[in-house]
Amino acid sequence: MDERLPMTEEGYRALKERLRVLKEIERPKNVRDIETAREHGDLSENAEYHAAKEKQGIIAAQLRDVEDKIARAQVINPASLQGDKIVFGATVHLLDLNKDETVIYQIVGQDEADLKANKISYSAPLGRALIGRRVGDEVNFRSPGGLREYEVVAIEFK
Repeated sequence: MDERLPMTEEGYRALKERLRVLKEIERPKNVRDIETAREHGDLSENAEYHAAKEKQGIIAAQLRDVEDKIARAQVINPASLQGDKIVFGATVHLLDLNKDETVIYQIVGQDEADLKANKISYSAPLGRALIGRRVGDEVNFRSPGGLREYEVVAIEFK
């Protein structure tokens, strides 16, 4: 996969921190856990050893995944963007036509999405439906809860 992964600076820093934790904390602890389990003798019936070895494989897979994402990162600073269309990084004010309430979301990378923080992924159904829209556009999409309808009220780049 050579596809670039758009992300904010905050998302990139979080990935770099995750990589540091995996390399400097989790992997060394796992090595110590394996050594401790080996000291308990017969490895064929040693549940601690098998659990630690399984954890070693999980950590290795996570390391590969995070390193790949960092290598493919396309860091975008939303404050440097402008325009009248919704793009990655934009903060969007929407009128929920089903509830007559205003909601605000920022369009972010997949690993940065956090609905509680009003950050949605550009690849989520709503994110995909919003990209390219302008103020005044109505946006309809299917969510797990059914058909949702929004009107774009404002677009900010901050």
